[in-house]
Amino acid sequence: MNRIRIGSRGSDLALWQARWVRDRLTETFPNLEVTIEIIKTTGDKILDAPLARIGDKGLFTREIEERLLAETIDLAVHSLKDLPTSLPGGLCLGAVTEREDVRDVFLPRPGNPVHTLLAQPAGATIATGSLRRRCLLLHARPDLAVVDLRGNLQTRYRKLEESSWAGMLLAYAGVARLGWVERIGEVLPVSLFLPAVGQGALGVEVRENDPRTRGIVGPLTHLPTWQATAAERSLLRVLEGGCQVPIGTFARIEGENLVLDALVGTPDGKRVITGSISGDPSDAEDLGDRLARMLKAQGADEVLASIRSTSRS
Repeated sequence: MNRIRIGSRGSDLALWQARWVRDRLTETFPNLEVTIEIIKTTGDKILDAPLARIGDKGLFTREIEERLLAETIDLAVHSLKDLPTSLPGGLCLGAVTEREDVRDVFLPRPGNPVHTLLAQPAGATIATGSLRRRCLLLHARPDLAVVDLRGNLQTRYRKLEESSWAGMLLAYAGVARLGWVERIGEVLPVSLFLPAVGQGALGVEVRENDPRTRGIVGPLTHLPTWQATAAERSLLRVLEGGCQVPIGTFARIEGENLVLDALVGTPDGKRVITGSISGDPSDAEDLGDRLARMLKAQGADEVLASIRSTSRS
C-alpha cells in the first residue's frame, strides 16, 4: 500500500510542521499518498497548570506514541524539544530535519512602545511557560516580574493582547513558521538565552521494526542538525532534565568540530552553572555525556535535586 499516515497534534504550529514533512515526502515520492491524523495529547488537555507542576515525560507525545505502537499511524512529527530523550521500546528517531533559527524572541504587547526585552522598565511583567526562559530572564533582569503562560501560540498571543504585560518570550522557529516575524520586537542572542534542547528542529518518530517507513523518512535528515541535537539530547538524558528544570544548551558545527554550550540554573535565576566542550561531530553523544558530568561536578546535581524536591512538594 503506497500510503503513509502522519500523527500530529492539532495546533496550527503542529499542523504546519506535519504538512511540511508531508510536502517534503511527496516531493521525493510523487506517488506516495500522505495523510495527517490529529491526536490530542495530555499537554493539549491540561492548560491550567505550569508544565513544571504536571511533569513532562511524554506530555506532548504519549498518546501519539501509543498510536504508533498500535500501528494506526506510521510516523509522528514532533518539535524535537518536546520529544523525551528516552523513547518507548519499539520506537526510534527516523529523521531530524534541518534547524530553523534556534534563538528565542521577545514579542512586545501591541501598544508597548518599548520593543526590546532588556529595555523594559523595572517591575514590567514578562510572560513565558518555560522555566529555562524564566531563569535566564531573572538572571539578566531580577527586577522584572514573570507570569506563567500556557496554550498554543494563538492563545498565548490573545492573552498577551488582553493583558497589561510588557510582552512574552517564545522560540523564533514557531513564530516564523506561523508567519509572525513582524510581531517580533527582539531576537535574543544565544549568549543571553541559550535555547532548549533540540529547539528549531523537527523530529520524525517511527517504529524500529518498520524499515519501509524508516527508508522513506530517512532523506529528511540534516546530518549537522542530527549530530548537534544528539549531543544536546545526550546531555539532557544524563542530567535527567525536562520542563521541570531550567536547562539550556546549544550545539553547532564550527569548522571540523562540534561545539556544545550548556547551562543549568535555578528558576529564580540566582544561580546559573555553565560549561562548554568541543570535539569530533561523530562523538556527539559522548560530548553531551561528558559536558553533563562536568556540570554535575560544578554543582548542577545539587541545583537539580533542589528543584525536583520543590516541584514534588
